[in-house]
Amino acid sequence: MTTIENPPETLRLPWPFTGRDEELELVRRASAAGRPGIVITGPAGCGRTRLAMEAVRGTDCARVAGTPGTRSLPFAAFAPLLPEGVGLHRAVRLLSGTRTLLVDDAHLLDDASAALLHQLAVLGRTRLLVLVADGAPAPGAVTRLWTGGLLPRLALAPLSREAAGPLLTAGAGGPVEPLTANRLHRLCGGDLRLLRDLLDAVRERSLLTVDTDTDERTWRGPVPVTPALRERTAAVLARACPDERETLDRLAFAEPLSLAADTLDLRILERLEADGLLDVGDDTTVRLAHPLHGPVLRAAAGRLRTRRLTGLRRPLGTALDAEAARLTRRIDGADVRTVPTPVGEWLVAEGEPLPARYAAVRARFSRLRGELREAAAWAAEGLAAAPRDRACRTELALAAVQSGETGAPVDLLAEHPGTAAWPPAARGDLEEALRRLDPAAPTEARPRPTPDAPHESDTARLPDAAHDPRTPHDSRIPHDPYAAHGSYAVYDAVRLGGVAQGVRLLPCDGLFGRHARALARGDGPALDSVAAGLEERGFLLFAAEAYAQAVRVHRDPSAARTARTRAVALARRCQGARTPALSGLVLGELTARQRQIVTLAAAGLSNRQIAERLTLSVRTVGNHLYSAYTRLGAGDRGALPWLVEQPA
Repeated sequence: MTTIENPPETLRLPWPFTGRDEELELVRRASAAGRPGIVITGPAGCGRTRLAMEAVRGTDCARVAGTPGTRSLPFAAFAPLLPEGVGLHRAVRLLSGTRTLLVDDAHLLDDASAALLHQLAVLGRTRLLVLVADGAPAPGAVTRLWTGGLLPRLALAPLSREAAGPLLTAGAGGPVEPLTANRLHRLCGGDLRLLRDLLDAVRERSLLTVDTDTDERTWRGPVPVTPALRERTAAVLARACPDERETLDRLAFAEPLSLAADTLDLRILERLEADGLLDVGDDTTVRLAHPLHGPVLRAAAGRLRTRRLTGLRRPLGTALDAEAARLTRRIDGADVRTVPTPVGEWLVAEGEPLPARYAAVRARFSRLRGELREAAAWAAEGLAAAPRDRACRTELALAAVQSGETGAPVDLLAEHPGTAAWPPAARGDLEEALRRLDPAAPTEARPRPTPDAPHESDTARLPDAAHDPRTPHDSRIPHDPYAAHGSYAVYDAVRLGGVAQGVRLLPCDGLFGRHARALARGDGPALDSVAAGLEERGFLLFAAEAYAQAVRVHRDPSAARTARTRAVALARRCQGARTPALSGLVLGELTARQRQIVTLAAAGLSNRQIAERLTLSVRTVGNHLYSAYTRLGAGDRGALPWLVEQPA
């Protein structure tokens, strides 16, 4: 008996389809009856084919694909659909009756197939889904599909880190620790096929460790070099010129730092840059273009070569301190947009000890961005090196309490005036939280100020970091980041409902002060404007809270729905944030029956199951859900679990 054993990669289950709901709806609309179809472009591995296959699932669709080795054969891609020896005229007549045609890798079509595709688009009887890779040379007849206005074009961007989360969970066999997820996403640069290859290699070599408390998978250490990864990095591994390979290796072993261009042979750099293997910065520093090239080159080097090139690497301490200083300046300047931190990320990825002073700053930066799980992970890295470091313990507790957790770690915050408000806030006691922030002036005894009225304590105001980027040098703000009267501590009062404190202590023309005054006036449009400014500066959680507050004061129902949609979208990016400003964000405006049906739908029940449980008709359930979607600003069931999980 003969046994045929399939390669392991052919037996892999498909990954879940995620992160492309809006694009899927666009493709379905473009390929509906009466529409001509659509061209989908994007970088390699971004999921073009999977998106198109989801769009045509369950429909009558013919599929063809271009291949690199058949560009010299006429109609090679359409061979399964056409008889042998056919000409262009007859091919058009034969295929014009096809209802829907999916053309994958259209940039690899031979000229005859490209001309046939173009003529089918001109004729307009066949709905076309045409997939083209970015950066690849394509026949002119293909590019004319969208440049000539025959078909609309959808340009796909790589999946974001948040959208790739379900794929990582599926590939790793469970939830992935945030810093590991960031590393995988960074190494693969949005190429989902490469991501799957790398995850498979990490799992096969048992490089993932599972935390028994959180069930999260963590990966530290070198990148495993498998045949698939070698093939992906052949552009650097197969350089025949010894001088070019030496330059690439020097750059690989210099990581995470870059090298100055004047320390290398400029002619070699020019050749490597022309081949897309190098990135040259504005400061004439040079680094490898793809984040995976360095780890693979280091793994492929022998012991002696590794020892020699490692000895050339500059010490990392100064660069690490510079990163921490840059992050601190951005925090003090109230601008937490993404900043490159290659040294800290490299130390964590390689499993090297991370100084607690750096970890605390990095955790605070992530927390202010709303990346609560990342903040906790950075703080944990610092505590691994210094278990009793107070700043890291505080950041870990702040990330936990703003995720809705209570308990012993959170109680640490009560010991410090600048963070003492959060334990009672987590328990829902906002009155006590605000009293701890300003014990000398209880909020219930303080009248609400009018927006233009002067305040008796103007001379005691603190500068708002969003207003004055020089706040680190202002003697009125303590250098302690958790000081009770620092800008962020005062702004915490605004987030917890202490509008009077914010109006009294924050300058009116700063972003944080504008937030307090908009709340005092109950001005929905002003809150929307503040939220947009906070989002622009990287404060995603603060922006979500401002939009959630705007929902409650908007008089226009349409504006309230828009604010709710934006609040939900931002809060979903904040890794499980559960703060008082977000509580009751969504379900408050639904009727009792709508809340009941939405809760069951969020639990995964179908319309029929809900109807049977509540003794209703399926149509009634559908109508209630449709009305709820309209009020919640949700597009489908996908958003419901997050909405229902908001604290009451």
